[in-house]
Amino acid sequence: MALDTQNEVVGGAVQPQPAALDARTPSQIAGPPTSHCSVGIMAYNEEGNIGHTIRSILGQSPRWGRVTELLVVASGCTDRTAEVVAELAREDPRIGLIVQERREGKASAINLFIASAKSPILMMVGADVLVDDGTIDELLRHFRDPGVGMVGGHPIPVNDETTLMGHAVHLQWRLHDRLARRSPKLGEIVAFRNVVPNIPLDTAVDEISIQALITQLGYRLVYEPRAVVYNRGPSTVADFLRQRRRIHAGHLRVREQQGYEPSTMSAWKIFGALAGSGSFSSPRTAWWTICTVGLEAAARALGRYDVARRRTHQVWESVDTTKRHIADGAASPGQQNVLVFHITNFRRHELELGARASRRVTQLVMQRIQEALGSTAIVSVQQSAIIVALVAGDHDAAEEAARQLVAANIRVALNGNRDGVGVDLAFGIIAFSSPSQALSTSIPIPIEPAGHLSPS
Repeated sequence: MALDTQNEVVGGAVQPQPAALDARTPSQIAGPPTSHCSVGIMAYNEEGNIGHTIRSILGQSPRWGRVTELLVVASGCTDRTAEVVAELAREDPRIGLIVQERREGKASAINLFIASAKSPILMMVGADVLVDDGTIDELLRHFRDPGVGMVGGHPIPVNDETTLMGHAVHLQWRLHDRLARRSPKLGEIVAFRNVVPNIPLDTAVDEISIQALITQLGYRLVYEPRAVVYNRGPSTVADFLRQRRRIHAGHLRVREQQGYEPSTMSAWKIFGALAGSGSFSSPRTAWWTICTVGLEAAARALGRYDVARRRTHQVWESVDTTKRHIADGAASPGQQNVLVFHITNFRRHELELGARASRRVTQLVMQRIQEALGSTAIVSVQQSAIIVALVAGDHDAAEEAARQLVAANIRVALNGNRDGVGVDLAFGIIAFSSPSQALSTSIPIPIEPAGHLSPS
């Protein structure tokens, strides 16, 4: 059920005017228990993630409801996002595609979704997130209570927390979780009753705008920490500032236009959540936490400047570092890669240098491999010519690191040899998600000299 609809046709049903709120009370509007849900995904150039996101949603079987349709609004996409969705729609009739020829802002895309959706419960999911199994059910079960109008899930980033920006992203979402448990602030994945006809077109924080409208109708908000979605935060300072600047400016405009303020706007609440977050447990994390606070303060100052200058973020610049494949990162915490390196010219070194010197060459190569793979890798010599490394994380990233090592033409310094000793490497790789199940393998059999590696 692919609806290849042009914006001017579909958009005719959605007028860019303030939302007209339904005057009925929650008990009058809720009706019988709801089981049907329409999912909306607003996408801009998400060909790398959109398929994973759709499958992670439609692959679930919630007990408390049913996903009757999933509509993707592809806004001004210049990649294969629309084609990927159209291909999936041929496999599952619940999938629909709405094409906006021009990118008019996420709020415009949301209004198209709201106008097209048919179910009494609407759910919005980011195109660059992965929905954990059971999340849909955890969100929908709250709508058995007729007083609940909107439910939000728990975003967990997949960024590497051993870097400054990874720490910043994880800290941001940990604080979001702590604050939302006390005063719901919803985002990344939300479900709400189909009682909001549209949202302001100039909003840059769509979930908060919907949250404001839902509360004005007298409904309650619920944060559900067991409804997990995996996302990827910015991995550069510039992208972090750009994203946080846009969000703070959007919060200020919602406060000005709709008289609503999320809990994360309060500096006192943030510092209160920060005090018990364990973010000062070591000198390094304390320093990174201070840096993160400084970046957030700078972003908020820039956001205030934008509002003062009446600069809108209706159509914002895409944050490229959040668009990397989310499925790899979400799988990585439980995935282990075993890399086996073979020194293919070890026998020649034994003959030319002697057994003792050749074993020293192996130790030096092991040190070089350790440096290349990072301190979290576990590297050991199994035999004189065999080095094994255990690396956690994405299979493709581990394999690429190994290929770079093989292609590096490694030379190690050895006493008595002024020019160093050249080492030829070959490698194999096995990836495991658990001790009993291999996800993928890439093993040269037999192990060939460097430059002649078997494909994955």
